Amino acid sequence: MSVIQRIGTFLGVGGDRSAPPAEYVALADGLIVTTSHAEAWYILDSSNTDLMDPTARDGELDQAVSALARTLVGYDCHLRVLWSPLHAEDYLAEAETLFSAGKWREWADLRVRRLEQIGLPARHLLLGVRLTERTGQTAKLSGRGQEALGISSTAVSSRELARLDAVMRRLGRRLEATPWKAQPASVEMLAWTISREQHRAASLPAATAGTISGAKLAGLTRGRILPYPDHLRVLDTDGNTAAWVAVLAMTGFPSEMEVPGNGEWLRVLSEINYVPEVDEDLPEDMDPSSLILPVSPEASVRFRVLHKKEARKKVDDQRRAAKEQRKSAAKQSAEDPGLDIEETEGRMAQLKRDLSREDVTLVEDHPRLVVTSTESLDDLRAQIDAVVTFYGGIGIEVIVGEEEQRELWLESQPGDQLRVPDLGHTRDVTALAGSWWWGGAKVGDDQGPIIGYLTGSTQGVFRNDVTAGSDRGDATTTAYVGRSGRGKSTAMMVSLLDAGFRGSYALLLDFKGDMGGLVTAARHYGLNAHLIETGPKFAGAADLFTLLDREGTEIAQVEVPAQLTIVCPPHLRAAGAETPITRATNAVIAQAVERGERPATWQVIEYLRKQDDKLARETGEALFEISKNALGSPFMGRPTGETEPLAPTPGIWVVQMPGLKLPTIETPEPEWTPIQRQSVALMHSMLAYGVTTAGRRDLRGLRKIVAVPEVHVLTATRQGQGFLGYIARVGRALQTSLLLDTQDCESFIKLVGVVEQLTTVFGFQLTTKEQQDAMGELLGLPKGEHTRALIQRVGLLPDGEIRHGHCIARDRRFAAATVQFDIPSQELADMLDTSPKAFEDQDQADGVPLEKAGV
Repeated sequence: MSVIQRIGTFLGVGGDRSAPPAEYVALADGLIVTTSHAEAWYILDSSNTDLMDPTARDGELDQAVSALARTLVGYDCHLRVLWSPLHAEDYLAEAETLFSAGKWREWADLRVRRLEQIGLPARHLLLGVRLTERTGQTAKLSGRGQEALGISSTAVSSRELARLDAVMRRLGRRLEATPWKAQPASVEMLAWTISREQHRAASLPAATAGTISGAKLAGLTRGRILPYPDHLRVLDTDGNTAAWVAVLAMTGFPSEMEVPGNGEWLRVLSEINYVPEVDEDLPEDMDPSSLILPVSPEASVRFRVLHKKEARKKVDDQRRAAKEQRKSAAKQSAEDPGLDIEETEGRMAQLKRDLSREDVTLVEDHPRLVVTSTESLDDLRAQIDAVVTFYGGIGIEVIVGEEEQRELWLESQPGDQLRVPDLGHTRDVTALAGSWWWGGAKVGDDQGPIIGYLTGSTQGVFRNDVTAGSDRGDATTTAYVGRSGRGKSTAMMVSLLDAGFRGSYALLLDFKGDMGGLVTAARHYGLNAHLIETGPKFAGAADLFTLLDREGTEIAQVEVPAQLTIVCPPHLRAAGAETPITRATNAVIAQAVERGERPATWQVIEYLRKQDDKLARETGEALFEISKNALGSPFMGRPTGETEPLAPTPGIWVVQMPGLKLPTIETPEPEWTPIQRQSVALMHSMLAYGVTTAGRRDLRGLRKIVAVPEVHVLTATRQGQGFLGYIARVGRALQTSLLLDTQDCESFIKLVGVVEQLTTVFGFQLTTKEQQDAMGELLGLPKGEHTRALIQRVGLLPDGEIRHGHCIARDRRFAAATVQFDIPSQELADMLDTSPKAFEDQDQADGVPLEKAGV
């Protein structure tokens, strides 16, 4: 800055620098109205650029360039990249609307403590576009000095607001079709963007009829900002410093930048970290990585895309000036014009030719970075050093706006104007689009339980509600796919716990018998939870007469004979055992109705044993012996009274069936082994129960979940495939969610009826080409080496060790990003551990890194 400019700034004059602060008149959804002009403001969406292949990235970048060159050409625009800290305590208030069962407050508090540990800010992208000048409506300025933003009492008529709203929405429809998927910013969001600079802890005001004006609007800007030469201080209501703020200018860029690479100078904001000054007497067991904190600098970029004619003139003027300099230099230095001058002339000539292309034009942009500390001035300067060093490492010069902090800070406010025009750049519009401000990672539900966090280049929490599909009128099936030992089953259990606290009924079919810890954890937090295992202790727990009781005996009258015929030895079936079994079933039902009791399968067997008919008696004896073993007793054994049978009441029910050996589709029924027949018969009970429970009219209002880990055990059978397809197709109508866990993605993807109903997919590591290609298809990622490499790397730490619970998530919007399932405490991790060492003593801790949490 020149001496004259410095004096002008000191005296309060000097063109744009001395312009009065913006005076807000009204805020409405998508609109900021000041005394001098009106601006449209939009919320921009994020793209999952972390997982994009080069072709997709190039295509989206071309769309962004086109949007800048066509839709925004000629407009004065203001891009803001903001971060809001995660107030973990807010999750407690949200939990009141989510959870209702068990010790849900204790569960929510556990998650809050974990969120406070990891401290994840949320990114917000906003774009302001100056719509119109309000000529003749500017109020007279008060003679009093203003330390912060001003407020005008000038009113805005409803007619003017309606006209501005129409213009804003018309432009918004064009921006919605861009990669940014722009939507009008809510009035609450706009109020927050204004008030946050002066009231760091202020909550968003509630809007009345979508508009904020008058006293509410005035309250947003009643604060004090004290400017210093190299920073500003935000004062609280008591006059104490609440925050230290510095505005940095990006003054130098390389002549050429690469994408991916240093060309993404706005996307990389979330990658800047620093180490604050800490006390020397730190705990010896503290993880050094916990001392590394994100800076989270915010960006304010005012820009204007030039019309073609204006851009050509500017380029031609620059080319002419370079040409004159070259000629002058040639005369003064023995025909040595200087390489810089010749290079500039050549580049301007090339750029002029490039401007003939449809989507190529110039943009004038003024990028600023806003760094904030709520700790101290020294902490602010440490953050500034980290930002300057980071950008210096990729060839971009960043400086503190010395002596112009007030002007640069005002310039960054919505509704204000460009104040320091000399700290700007004129360049190809691709240079701005290539900053990829909307790039990063975004996936998951907007509301619902927090179960993890994003691990891509954009920080944030990950939300997923496995029971919400029916509420949205959407599909209800969730798939967990990947190698063994990568965290699929534990991830499923964490989601089931959240569903349990929502008052859901969850049935988990545990084929391996290693997920009993879910019941332990559920009971620990006061949920209704039951564990049913194969074996005599649980005799009769899966009796179809009991499971289908609410549906009436008509269904059981068909299902019970079919089940007993399946398990009956082949030679008896060949001799016609099905007939005496059916006769016995009908007789037992008739006797039970006469006595007013519930029939049971063991009574059918006893009835057969007492018959004079030899075939009936032999069949009864054979079934009686089978009912004593581990697989037969649950569905046809006589109850011992030690355990409760399955019941469709809210809570978590885990049915463990280790040792189940189901025949494949290719195996003819006559070739089934005895253990295969018993396995099919037991599974028959579970599938019939699952289908009827999902369809019960009296349970339509109850959230229901059927969870099947190791689903390849079911998909290998015709009955299993039919069951999964049915639940997946009718899940939305019956408010029943289906959770599936499998290692065999290649076979799973052939279940068209199930895959078509997927709402969410969690892809864990796979290593073979065929499986990776199948997973890529499920995740909606392009087939090729790039996707295979992503799937190969997911779930691995930098040193190559396993990172449990790390996966690629594809949400209901078909967005995909890497996420980490999070277990909020070591105690819970121990309870959910499915490893062989699950019962060994482990050290307790308040919170654990997820990759060490046994997920």
